[in-house]
Amino acid sequence: MQKALIYFVLGTAVSFLINYFFLSSDHIGLELYYAVAFGAAWGIAYYLDTPDFTLPKKLALSFVVMGVLVAIGTLIFTLELAIPSILKFSMVFVAYYLIASFRGSKSLRK
Repeated sequence: MQKALIYFVLGTAVSFLINYFFLSSDHIGLELYYAVAFGAAWGIAYYLDTPDFTLPKKLALSFVVMGVLVAIGTLIFTLELAIPSILKFSMVFVAYYLIASFRGSKSLRK
């Protein structure tokens, strides 16, 4: 759990800094929200990367997190601005497991 938190924090920080310095958005809060979605994807993917979780559980938990992201984004911003957080989350989540699939252990933890 501690490493998953590290993945979350580092993913959030790296995403925010890249977007802030290279894309220079006008809305810092929105960029931070998108960075949190990016970091959450890395943290959740790492946390779920164990044999303890079956594929249906991994998918269900990822959909729950996406739902929470949209709900929070809709409360803070608008639904139209919250939707890209799902895209960022799902791209990172899928990329994590795609990279893991090339390993013999099918995991990035081992």
